[in-house]
Amino acid sequence: MGVTVTTVAAGLSLGAVPSFATPGGPGVKGTIISQTTVGGKDYILRQVTIPPGQSTGWHYHDGTLYGFVQHGTLSHFDSDCKSDGVYRTGSTLTEPKGANHVHIGRNLGKTDVVLDVLYVLPHGAPLSEDAPNPGCDFQ
Repeated sequence: MGVTVTTVAAGLSLGAVPSFATPGGPGVKGTIISQTTVGGKDYILRQVTIPPGQSTGWHYHDGTLYGFVQHGTLSHFDSDCKSDGVYRTGSTLTEPKGANHVHIGRNLGKTDVVLDVLYVLPHGAPLSEDAPNPGCDFQ
């Protein structure tokens, strides 16, 4: 996975572009590092920072995401309110596409979570699609 992100990222044209709004708590930010379009797919490399106690908000993606945890520990939950992974510094994760894969990423630690994320999306698709809380007692 790390090789895939690095290899694809190396092929992307560098340059800062505006970040798109995504659901999340106070202080959650994302910066697009690079992006390109090939064969009707957008490849977007983005760094996402989640402060302690915050989350991404409930959402899903129209394409597959590949992530690498640069710093911190990301706790990931599915729409059944169950943990589907805990990802520590150096870990990789994959988020499948589709509205049937609603999820939330939470920072339950005491330091920022910093992720490098490669979005592989249909051309023109948003980075994420907001989804309502599926009934979990946390955000």
